[in-house]
Amino acid sequence: MATATGPISSVGALLPTFRRTMAISSYSHVLSSSFSTKLTAPCLEFRKPPPARKLVIRAARIESKGVSLGFRAPNFELPEPLTGKMWKLEDFEAYPALLVMFICNHCPFVKHLKKDIVKLSNFYMKKGLAVVAISSNSVTTHPQDGPEYMAEEAKLFNYPFPYLYDESQDVARDFGAVCTPDFLLFKKDGRRPFELVYHGQFDDSRPSNNVPVTGRDLSVAIDRVLGGQPLPDVQKPSVGCSIKWHPETKS
Repeated sequence: MATATGPISSVGALLPTFRRTMAISSYSHVLSSSFSTKLTAPCLEFRKPPPARKLVIRAARIESKGVSLGFRAPNFELPEPLTGKMWKLEDFEAYPALLVMFICNHCPFVKHLKKDIVKLSNFYMKKGLAVVAISSNSVTTHPQDGPEYMAEEAKLFNYPFPYLYDESQDVARDFGAVCTPDFLLFKKDGRRPFELVYHGQFDDSRPSNNVPVTGRDLSVAIDRVLGGQPLPDVQKPSVGCSIKWHPETKS
């Protein structure tokens, strides 16, 4: 019994020190410094795994910007997942105006406007507006935005416009798109290329700000373009999720 009393009382004497040490040291440090000479329990050895390659994901709430009015619509050739058809800019050459929308399936800012985007598009397509939607999000980080789900989305919401898949993300970069939704309205005078006249918001409504969705800003811009009237140079930017660029691979 005498041999057991020494270690037990020693450990008991160390308890106040242990409590103070816990406040300033990690749990593993306390175990190694205070008890390494008192306890003889077997230790487990953990080996660090080799460093893994990390995916760097860029995501943020962001405003549309960086594209100057007068910018000419770049050429593109993209597939429509719903039909398998390939679409090009030249397919819209016969129209006096073209609305290019960068959207996706998952973004709450797009979901907030989705039904009204369909309503606005249906209304103005009957008046001669051409409309196309493009999704450029990486399926590596957001598989729910992949082409098979795009086709389901287009069918579910009865999109009256082609919903195209920009797998390489080159088209988004060419257009200067940075967020979803991002609205770019182009006009065409005769044989001249499409020129950007509006790059702004749908309206002031945002998820959870309790402002009703009206589409006022974009509809006023379309009305002026189709009516041959000038648009103001000051335009409120669209706000939404950042486009989900392909992750950079770092070793």
